[in-house]
Amino acid sequence: MDIEKSFSFPFEDEEWPSKLGLGAVISIVPILNFAWSGYMVGIIRNVMEDVTEPLPHWDDLGRRFTDGLILFAASLVYALPMLILLCLPLGSLAFSGALSGSRDMEGLAEVIAGAGGLLFVCLFGVFFLYGMALSIIYPAILVLFAREGTLESCFKLRAALDLISRNAGPFFTAWGLSLVTGIGVGLAGSFVSMILSFIPCLGSIVGLGISLVTIVYTGAVYAHLFGQFGRAAFGQSQLAPVG
Repeated sequence: MDIEKSFSFPFEDEEWPSKLGLGAVISIVPILNFAWSGYMVGIIRNVMEDVTEPLPHWDDLGRRFTDGLILFAASLVYALPMLILLCLPLGSLAFSGALSGSRDMEGLAEVIAGAGGLLFVCLFGVFFLYGMALSIIYPAILVLFAREGTLESCFKLRAALDLISRNAGPFFTAWGLSLVTGIGVGLAGSFVSMILSFIPCLGSIVGLGISLVTIVYTGAVYAHLFGQFGRAAFGQSQLAPVG
C-alpha cells in the first residue's frame, strides 16, 4: 500500500478546492448529505480502478445520492439490534417516571428506575463491542458495495469477513491508519476551532469551515486507504458493472 499517497492525493488534483469544497457544503445539508457517502464510494471505485485522479466530479449527483441512500438504509438495518436493546432501559425509565406520579407506586418506580439504569450500564459494554465490530466490518462492506453497487452487497457478511481474513495485512493497515487519522485530524481541527471561537463572529465562521475541511479530508483519506485495500484484494479492473 502507498500510505503517503492516501494523504496527499486530494491535493494532486487541480480541481480539489471545488470538488472537496462542494463536498463540504453537501455534507451539512440534511438528506442531500447522503451524497457525500456516495462520493466516498466513488473515491473507492476510482482507486480500485487505478484512476489517475481519484477525486470524482460532482456531475452525477444523482448516483452519489443513490449510493449514499443505499448505505444509509443498510446502516439502519445494522443499527437495529442496538436500537431495540436501547428501548429496554429507556422504556423502564419512562415507565418508572409514569409510576412516580403516584405516592403508592413511588417505591416500585424507584426499583424499576434502578433496574433500568443498571441495564443501561450493562448494555453500554455490548454497544461498545458491537460498534467496534461494525467499524471493522463496515469498510469491507463498503468495498463490496463499491464493486457491486447493490443493496444486497451490503449484507454479504461472510464475503466481507472472508475479504478481511484473506487480506488481513492491508486491511488492518488501512483500518488503523484511518482510525488514527480521524482522531488526530479531528482533535487538531477542534483545537484550532476552539482558539478561533474567541474571535467574535468571524472566528465561529472560520471554525465551522475548518471543521468541514477536516470531515471531507479524513473522509477522502479513509476512502483512498480502503480503495487501496480493495485493489489489493480484487486486483485492478475487477469492478462489477454498476448501473
